[in-house]
Amino acid sequence: MKFTKIATPIEGLVVIEPVVFGDARGFFMETYAKREFDVLLGEEVTFVQDNHSKSRRGVLRGLHFQRRHAQGKLIRVVAGAVYDIAVDLRPDSPTRGRWYGIELTAENKRQFYVPPQFAHGFLTLVNDTEFLYKCTDYYHPEFEGGVRWDDPQIGVDWRLAHYGFQPGELLLSEKDRALPLLAEL
Repeated sequence: MKFTKIATPIEGLVVIEPVVFGDARGFFMETYAKREFDVLLGEEVTFVQDNHSKSRRGVLRGLHFQRRHAQGKLIRVVAGAVYDIAVDLRPDSPTRGRWYGIELTAENKRQFYVPPQFAHGFLTLVNDTEFLYKCTDYYHPEFEGGVRWDDPQIGVDWRLAHYGFQPGELLLSEKDRALPLLAEL
């Protein structure tokens, strides 16, 4: 197998460790193979859209979701590093409102699968970070939604002190600053 599944405390969230072949010339790895991912995830998953963003240190994006046309996401970082967060918003889930975070870097080459009906966001840890993700549904702006990154009910620990961020240093869009609390959804 070219991928190893790492368990998380929230059912459906999967950390994926690829097999990396390296030598003096560099490295090679497969980043996606449908039949292997379907076995790894225990369900058939089809990706229909790829996205790529680049951000400077301190950019916080999220926590985003789509109300309809919920997107599953297969996430990886190809340059730099992020602290990536997923929040379970599934209505009947025993872990609804719980979050999980993982550091994704170009060096560790880990991937993170976030299923549909989760809010997602990330904090960029270094300049020129490039973030790629595959989506299981198309983006529909009329159905976009989100939850505030600092919602006290969810209580995400963004590890700001650990990563050396000072209060007020984070860069958020106006749209992300205006997102509602989970209780308001």
